[in-house]
Amino acid sequence: MAPSAGRSLRPPSATLGVTQGLILVVDDDESIRRFLATLLTSLGHEVACADSGEQALRRLEESPRPGLVLLDLILPGIGGLEVLDRIRESQPSLPVIVLSTVGRLKTVVDAVKRGASDYLTKPFGEQELELAIRNAFEKQLLQDEVRTLRRRLATGGAAEEPVSSSDAMLHIREVARQVADTDAPVLITGESGVGKEVLARFIHAQSGRHDGPFVKVNCAALPQELLESELFGYERGAFSGAQRDKPGKFELAHHGSILLDEIGEMSPHLQAKLLHVLQDGEYSRLGARRPVSVDARVLATTNARLTEAVADGRFREDLYFRLDVIRIEVPPLRERRADIPLLCEHFLRLYADKYKSAVRALPPDVLEAFLAYDWPGNVRELENAVRRYLILPSLKGSLPTRPEPAGARAGPGPPTASAGGGAFAGASLRAVSARAAEEAERQLVQRILEDTRWNRREASRRLKISYKALLNKLKKWESAPAGKE
Repeated sequence: MAPSAGRSLRPPSATLGVTQGLILVVDDDESIRRFLATLLTSLGHEVACADSGEQALRRLEESPRPGLVLLDLILPGIGGLEVLDRIRESQPSLPVIVLSTVGRLKTVVDAVKRGASDYLTKPFGEQELELAIRNAFEKQLLQDEVRTLRRRLATGGAAEEPVSSSDAMLHIREVARQVADTDAPVLITGESGVGKEVLARFIHAQSGRHDGPFVKVNCAALPQELLESELFGYERGAFSGAQRDKPGKFELAHHGSILLDEIGEMSPHLQAKLLHVLQDGEYSRLGARRPVSVDARVLATTNARLTEAVADGRFREDLYFRLDVIRIEVPPLRERRADIPLLCEHFLRLYADKYKSAVRALPPDVLEAFLAYDWPGNVRELENAVRRYLILPSLKGSLPTRPEPAGARAGPGPPTASAGGGAFAGASLRAVSARAAEEAERQLVQRILEDTRWNRREASRRLKISYKALLNKLKKWESAPAGKE
């Protein structure tokens, strides 16, 4: 097993174009640990060593985390197979090469079935070790590419990370990367529509659980009785109509992440059950006698100030402190206007082909209007505005404008004509009525189109007009010059 004299060894990861990671050597034989550490260092790797399974598991939780493990199967205390199982539970994508002696083929086969990347039989040569490490890195790289492609297909090709160029969001994205692999709960706060769910999905995608499920539960969308059965499931016969067992969302998120959206709307009773899950990793289904153990990372979002809810007694203080391990506050879009052009480009790419639009860039006056607007609905409102422009690009009157200051107008009522002539200056009452009716109709159609996600057939059904009539109206408004019907 000694190195061959005069042979130049190339670092296996150098051919892959990836950063060389730390390799953890786990073996109770000191001479083997010393030899492997010397050889791997000569290949350009950083090396850490452990002489037992217990020490190896502790080292795997420390920073920096290893990028590959060389694991002897015969160890004192916790055996190599059990160490392998625990690695697969906590870090499913971490490559593990097992080391064994001649005559233990059955153990090696068992290790491969349990997820080992490769195996080496002692004594082995340098070339065998180098090839095994190179193959492990290549396999991991290919698996990462496959996972990335699958995630892109699953999301329709949408970006996997928050689209941003502002300093505030770039900092938040970096924080999210750092906390992704910690498994600690993350509380994401911010106004509605700022992109809290996008950030939560990014944290999951960057974590060691990215191969596991990402399950979202909207705590504000369901009555509390239904929310309990949705989160924790129920046993057959637990209540009238429970004809079969139903797993809860926590069970479905096992080895993955669960997003509790708008957690501030959760009832005190459910808050107590959630606290139990966070403390003990188990809960009881409705009607069950035995607890269910679950391993799901909890991510939570809220647009409410939970500190105020705690002070008012509407949210448990102990649960708040359990969730508030890592808090990320996403600023509103009006405080990061530098993101608006980049988000517009992103939404144009995302929807232009879908809506068969020839628009590939926003005109300067449209982008200027977008930059001047305060976007009370944040990124979600901006997305809808871009979609609306792609469908009805000539409707410049529907573009957002900066809201008038409070008190600028005396009160509700029709706009008055200015001295220089307003929109209705010199118009007859009939013309004013017709124009007002036309504008009201246009706004109603736009709102229904947004509600139906721009499904024109569904919109025509809701408007109780024919599909052809709706198309004629849209065509008429598209061809009308700005400011005219």
